[in-house]
Amino acid sequence: MHKIFELGMLVLFGISWPVSIYKSYKARAVGSKSVIFLFAVIVGYISGIVNKFINGLDYVTVFYFINLIMVSIDTRLYFRNKKIEANNANNNDK
Repeated sequence: MHKIFELGMLVLFGISWPVSIYKSYKARAVGSKSVIFLFAVIVGYISGIVNKFINGLDYVTVFYFINLIMVSIDTRLYFRNKKIEANNANNNDK
């Protein structure tokens, strides 16, 4: 029964990542996004994956990996957007 609740948590958290990725991609700006939060979430998903390897892999593990991939994409977009903002600032200074 506990796996159903764990899966529910991962699916519901996972729903937000495609939206965040889309917004990050389109905005081309960092806005109020926190890279510390993104790294904390990555560490959390990695911890969940390590727990699965220690205590036994199951179908829920796949959702940890899916969410980890999505938050990693969003983190990559954070750094892309940071670079875009820096380039725009440099171009405006000229």
